[in-house]
Amino acid sequence: MPEAAAASFRLAGVSQALRDKGVEVEVVTTTAPPGAAANDQGRVRRFPVLRDKEGYVRGYLQYLSFDIPAFFRVLFSPRAAVTLVEPPPTTGFFMRIAQRILGVPYVYYLPDLWGAASASFAPKLVVTAVKALETFAVRGAAAVIAVNEEIAETARTMGAKSVYLIPNGIDTDTFTNEVKPLSRTEREDNGLADAPYFIYTGTASEWQGASIFISALAQVIDNIPHHLVFLGKGSDWDLLKEQAEQPDLKGRVHVLQTLPPGETARWIAGADAGLVSIKTGVGYDHAYPTKVLSTLACGTPVIYAGSGPARVDIVDNSLGFCADYSVSSISKVFSDFDAGKSTLENREQRRQWVVNNRSLRASSRAVAKVLAGNR
Repeated sequence: MPEAAAASFRLAGVSQALRDKGVEVEVVTTTAPPGAAANDQGRVRRFPVLRDKEGYVRGYLQYLSFDIPAFFRVLFSPRAAVTLVEPPPTTGFFMRIAQRILGVPYVYYLPDLWGAASASFAPKLVVTAVKALETFAVRGAAAVIAVNEEIAETARTMGAKSVYLIPNGIDTDTFTNEVKPLSRTEREDNGLADAPYFIYTGTASEWQGASIFISALAQVIDNIPHHLVFLGKGSDWDLLKEQAEQPDLKGRVHVLQTLPPGETARWIAGADAGLVSIKTGVGYDHAYPTKVLSTLACGTPVIYAGSGPARVDIVDNSLGFCADYSVSSISKVFSDFDAGKSTLENREQRRQWVVNNRSLRASSRAVAKVLAGNR
């Protein structure tokens, strides 16, 4: 923390679960992003890193600006009992070598398949290299933590020694249906007044393809009262801003900056629905976006565009509305959206599903147990 990313919440949860058990944890990470203040708990060692113009550590040069110093930082740190390593695969590569030198086992977190995802946009040589690095990191790990069965099976085919299936969780204390939505004044300050809105939060990259929601709104803008709000960052953020300025959208799209989790929860709580998308056919169909869970934890239904395991949960548990990843399919869901679905009873039902099945506290404890068993 305070990086606004699913990995940050996931790792902060694991760190807290370990400290709750009396385990001393040392975190090797980056300095806080511009405009964000780090409120570190426990022993956190920070070091500067290259970031892109959006403030993300994203891109191979940026990854290496973390990985190479981290390699030496770990080598000259007090010897750990076990190390938890998070992607990208370049980090896994360097940490396997460092841990081999130190004689320390490591557990590799595998929330995404980087090799498969890169195949949709990177040159063949880069894809081959990424897959090789990812396989190297997986094979050297004492254990691999996969967030769904497809990733777990892929890890096994890569040669993982041991695979644990632990789905992602969300902080249900921060993202809650008890949070206070934005006041009328706050809504007016952001150009919304009393207008209902759908909200997209978190990363907007080429894999998510969030701009499709703006295209869908343009198709039905005269038939529905909703605005679109985007809170976050990502490689597609400039594209979202450019689309939002189109005259035919009539000021109905608001592309805002990242906010702290507590403030984001207030925006989600006041929305009629949260928007989540995964582009079809880009190697990311296995992904389970954490923004699905943060939205539902606030009691707000999800409008999900694309395929993947999240879609199954949404349909089977009546947690929202699903569409194909196409403008026509999403615009139909927008047109058919029934605001009556957001009743207090249903809000509590959606919230309780997350608490029972996908809380960060439960998943973090499970990861802590894996670490304790592999030291």
